[in-house]
Amino acid sequence: MTQLIYRNATLADLPKIVEIYNSTVASRVVTADLEPVSVMSKQKWFEEHSPNKRPLWMVENSAKQTIGWVSFQSFYGRPAYDATVEISIYLDADQRGKGFGKKILHDCIEKAPKYKIKTLLGFIFAHNEPSLKLFKHFGFEDWANLPNIATLDGEERSLLILGKRVEK
Repeated sequence: MTQLIYRNATLADLPKIVEIYNSTVASRVVTADLEPVSVMSKQKWFEEHSPNKRPLWMVENSAKQTIGWVSFQSFYGRPAYDATVEISIYLDADQRGKGFGKKILHDCIEKAPKYKIKTLLGFIFAHNEPSLKLFKHFGFEDWANLPNIATLDGEERSLLILGKRVEK
């Protein structure tokens, strides 16, 4: 397997982050956005990350080719939840289906305790079978089912919240 390099995203990476994110919108499987988002609309989200607590990493191979990005985002914005984060992994369209998601999730589980993270959450549509399979492979469990809370192209879809304790 290709060695992956994780580096802190910079503002200069935001257009690539948005490009990768937007490449998933039309599928109606990964995100609840119905139209592509703008770089400007993701600025605040970008600024909510920090290298020492809530990292946003660009994932590259040894040739510095972008594989994708991954973020740890605060859950619910209240201090009592400080050790819990939502993990999001997005792969460049050309890099999907090559096993990178598995390597990235594995690495993130290993890295999480360094950021004082005890619990990882994944918010995944119930019809997103590849992501559910990936997270369950690493022992994430169904912690919540929010039935039919999203409408995608006139079809109601459910959201699952998968969780895993990672504290060592």
